[in-house]
Amino acid sequence: MIKNYLVVALRNIRKHSFYSAVNIFGLATGIAAALFILVYIVDELSYDNFHKDASSIYRIGLRGKIGGQELETASSCPPLATALVTEIPGVEAATRLNRRDNMVFKNGDLAFTEDKIFFADSNFFQFFDFELLEGDPATALKEPNSIILTPDLASKYFKESAIGKLLTIGNQNQSYKVTGIAATPPHNSHFTFAALISTSSDKEYYNSPYWLNNGLYTYFKKNEATRIEDINSKLNAITDKHIAPEVEQFLGSSIEKFRQTGNEYGYYTMPLLNSRLHSTWNDDIEAQGNITYVYVFGGVGIFILLIASINFMNLSTARSAGRAKEVGLRKTLGSVRNQMIGQFLAESLMYAMIATILAFILVVLLLPQFNLLSGKALPMISIGNPLVLLCAVLLTFIVGLLAGSYPAFYLTSFSAVEVLKGKVRAGLKSKGIRSGLVVFQFALSIILIICTTTVYQQIKYLQARNAGMDKHNVLVINNAGRLGTSQTAFKNTLATKAGIEKISFTNNVFPGVNNTTAFRNALTRKDHIMGTYFADYDHVDVLKLELLQGRYFSRDFPSDSNAVVLNEAAVRELGWDKPPQEKLIVFGGDQSKGVVTEIPMNVIGVVKDFNFESYKLKVRPMVIRLTDKSNNLLVRYSGTSESTVKEATALWKEYASGDPLEYAFLDQNFDELFREEQRLGSLFTVFTVLAIFIASLGLFALAAFTAEQRTKEIGIRKALGASVSGITTLLSKEFTVLVLIAIVLAIVPAYYLLDYCLGQFAYRVQITFAIFAISSLGALFIAWITVGFQA
Repeated sequence: MIKNYLVVALRNIRKHSFYSAVNIFGLATGIAAALFILVYIVDELSYDNFHKDASSIYRIGLRGKIGGQELETASSCPPLATALVTEIPGVEAATRLNRRDNMVFKNGDLAFTEDKIFFADSNFFQFFDFELLEGDPATALKEPNSIILTPDLASKYFKESAIGKLLTIGNQNQSYKVTGIAATPPHNSHFTFAALISTSSDKEYYNSPYWLNNGLYTYFKKNEATRIEDINSKLNAITDKHIAPEVEQFLGSSIEKFRQTGNEYGYYTMPLLNSRLHSTWNDDIEAQGNITYVYVFGGVGIFILLIASINFMNLSTARSAGRAKEVGLRKTLGSVRNQMIGQFLAESLMYAMIATILAFILVVLLLPQFNLLSGKALPMISIGNPLVLLCAVLLTFIVGLLAGSYPAFYLTSFSAVEVLKGKVRAGLKSKGIRSGLVVFQFALSIILIICTTTVYQQIKYLQARNAGMDKHNVLVINNAGRLGTSQTAFKNTLATKAGIEKISFTNNVFPGVNNTTAFRNALTRKDHIMGTYFADYDHVDVLKLELLQGRYFSRDFPSDSNAVVLNEAAVRELGWDKPPQEKLIVFGGDQSKGVVTEIPMNVIGVVKDFNFESYKLKVRPMVIRLTDKSNNLLVRYSGTSESTVKEATALWKEYASGDPLEYAFLDQNFDELFREEQRLGSLFTVFTVLAIFIASLGLFALAAFTAEQRTKEIGIRKALGASVSGITTLLSKEFTVLVLIAIVLAIVPAYYLLDYCLGQFAYRVQITFAIFAISSLGALFIAWITVGFQA
């Protein structure tokens, strides 16, 4: 029986090769696209699952509110980890990490600047499940000046085994002993590292008792019996016990008064498994993903799958009209209904299985290109994920059974006499269903077209937007601190080179400002949390900041060492009308020893708000303070980027002691802010094009089927003088109406979907009528072209 089903199915595939090819290829393309998206989503949801105790591990974040300004950060203070274990029942272990980038590594003549270097506690490998290939997990990070390398870094500096060898690291040229080789961290970890250095290498910082010095990342592991809610309440007790006295000392008022005025300061927890997709921290340990993008791509995958499945079902039901006589003959020859139902379902399932096999072949062949486009490093084995395979099998059976159900149950329900007398007009009966499916299919396609158009408009808007500063033609030298006492000489000499306009020292590398400080309004005595960074006299000229009030730092005013410049957001925060006549108080002294002094600062100017961090965030209050040198140099140039780098590199070799020049370009740094959006936009475009292609493929086949049914009518019309354009209009009229209905149905859901997605950005494009009009006309044009081929 089954053999007969297969023989008949193959015979029908050969007999109707065009429709079979369209059906199989369209469905295979849709399944392949859905599989790519499913593999992407499964990978996003798998982050940090390789840790055996992942569900019991949590991270600590800091949340506060001072003077109406909210503070939320991923960092915490050195003594917190010990307090978690000793003061909160149920916390089994805690560990700390502190990320460092732009660290110079040396071994003999080899010298490179490395990123993703972490200071880690000695229990790192007992706490996490990263693999240590060589060395003792219990002791590799115990001793001072110990370092663990990944294989790539080890082979970069050592030809033979690195264990026991010395590396020179950092500005102080400190030697570190290699005590272990760690396996390259899995790509699905929310942080990855190139090297680990023992925290005992810097006891002064990591043993600091100061609770307001937040600069590292703290993780803890709870036992199964302890509820996280209980730990959160104990964290409040830690805040009252340890942080409150320092807040009182720092601000000069009681913690009760601090809270009564609407201020807050304390820690909260985040599950480790939420790190990848639910983190809202701007200073997170590493750039993370976004759960919204997972939802959006999941929706795109479902859309494409629906479009491909609708094609498959539409063509299957359409072709069933031509098989009514076959059903009648089979019944006349003695076939029972169950046999014919089995035949139709087996045939449909065969189509679906062939399409699924072809889809997997496409995924295997195109996975490297998908990785390139998505920025991921998905291994080939990810295609064999049990969830992916299960979804593929279920999809095959669901689509196959649904597509085969109409001819299987509807056509076989009539008697042989009714069928052979032509009383069953299957094609006519199924026309309404097919029309509805075409409308639904094109509505989904139009939604994708509208969303893709808007995504690209948003990206172009962010790239072209006036950010309040000129980020183009600015070279960023990240390791100017390596110059030591030669910093000023290097800057002055470089400024004399052709094509160099202005140079500025700053302790900050844009985008982002990591330093957040409490300032006190000297008049109201109210405290405010605001971002702050240091820059020299030429900073405003290098970034071309617009001065709105007062003046910028000047060498003609020695008192500017105790002066600040604010942005507009800071002025609004402080509630001032004439900022250049006001004073801010900063807190100095040795705060770790409880010595806090108030230092009055004159406000001398106000600059126009400029985006110094993510475009998803509104510009926050910022205070600029004066310095004459720092770790970073911003170089504005008028020549080419190549000539500027060449000049800077040549001069660097004269002043730096064998250290490499570490540089970047400011506009490229800002472009990285929405690199993820650009990648996702590209993926979105590819999948939208696929959706349109699949929908058009189905429309083409349906138009061909319609034209085939009306062959005699078209022939008569041509004989009577009908033109090709007239025939095209005739065939297009029905489908044009369907696409117009689809446009109407697509507008409302597309609008709300766009509004939701764009809501993540503080600065966004407006959703205009033009977006919908252009997308709708595009869909109509595609439909006309597709149907026109059948004329």
